[in-house]
Amino acid sequence: MTYPRHQIVDPASGGFFHCVSRCVRRAFLCGEDAYSGRSYEHRKTWVEERLLSLADCFAVGLYAYAVMSNHVHVVLYVDPQVASDWSDEEVAERWVRLFPVCVDESPDERLCQEKAQRLQGDPERMEELRGRLGDLSWFMRCLNEPIARQANREDGCTGRFWEGRFKCQALLDEQAVLACMAYVDLNPIRAGMANDLAASEHTSICHRLQGAETRTASLGEALRPLAGMLLAPALSLRTLDYLELVDWSGRVVREGKRGSIAAAVPSVLAQLGLHGRQWQSQMLGIESRYWRAVGTVESLMAKARALGQRWLKGAGSARRSVYGGG
Repeated sequence: MTYPRHQIVDPASGGFFHCVSRCVRRAFLCGEDAYSGRSYEHRKTWVEERLLSLADCFAVGLYAYAVMSNHVHVVLYVDPQVASDWSDEEVAERWVRLFPVCVDESPDERLCQEKAQRLQGDPERMEELRGRLGDLSWFMRCLNEPIARQANREDGCTGRFWEGRFKCQALLDEQAVLACMAYVDLNPIRAGMANDLAASEHTSICHRLQGAETRTASLGEALRPLAGMLLAPALSLRTLDYLELVDWSGRVVREGKRGSIAAAVPSVLAQLGLHGRQWQSQMLGIESRYWRAVGTVESLMAKARALGQRWLKGAGSARRSVYGGG
C-alpha cells in the first residue's frame, strides 16, 4: 500500500529519517563511468559540501551520509519546532544563505542584506519560509535541484536527473537510527569501493574519523550530528563506541555483496540490549526488509496503528531477529 508522504513525515513533529536519491540516467552521478571512460569523481565533493552547508541553514541535524556513484544516502533529524522559534531576522538570514543574490556568480553582500530586509517586511512570506526551513522535502529539494543543474550543465544536456521523488524511511527508535547510520556509512565497503572506513571517502564515517584525528577528546563525547542544529538529540553511544560498532559491522560478510572489512562482537551491543545476529539482521535489511519505517516490533506496530493499518513491512523481520529467526 502507498502512503502519502505526510503520513511518514509529520510536518509538525519531525523526527529521524533515512532518505535516498537515485540518478535517473545511465550516466553516473559521480565516480568513474566504465562505459564512457569519463570521471565524475569531483561531483561527490559537490554533494558532500552541499549537504554540510544545507544542514547549517535548515532545522535539521545531519547524522550520516554516503555519496555513491549513482545515489546518495542521508540520515537526518528534522525539528520543525526549532524553525518556528527562530526570529524573523534569523529566518531571513538563513533563507538568503540558501538563495543569495549573486553578481558574476558570487553572492553580493549588499544585495543579500537588502533581500533579507525585504523578506522581513512581509509577514506572510516569513511564515512560509519558516515552514520550509523545518521541512524535510524542502531540504532534499535544495540538495537535489542545484546538483542536477550543475551536472546537466557539465553534461551539456537537459531533462530529469533524479529518479522521481526521494525515497524516505522513518527511523522510529534509537536502535533503528544507529542501524541505519551504520548501513549508510558502510555503503562504499559493501560496494567494494573501499577496504576500510578511513578510505570510505565522501561518507560521514570518514568525516567523523578525520575529526577524531584532530579532536581526540571528542571520542568520549555522546554521538551527535556532524552538522546542523546544536540541540539535535545526542544518541546514547559515545562517538568511539559508534566507530567500533561500524568497524565490526563492516566485517560481517553480507551475501551478494563484494566487500567486507572478521571479529569479536563489540561490547556496545550489550549496552544497546542487542546480540550480534539481531543487530546484523536489522542493519543489513534497512532497504530490503523494511519499507517506509524502520524500528523494533513495538515501534513498527505503533506506527501501523497510527496509519490505521494492521502491520508495516519489516515487522515480521524485526520479530524474527528478536526471537532467533533469519
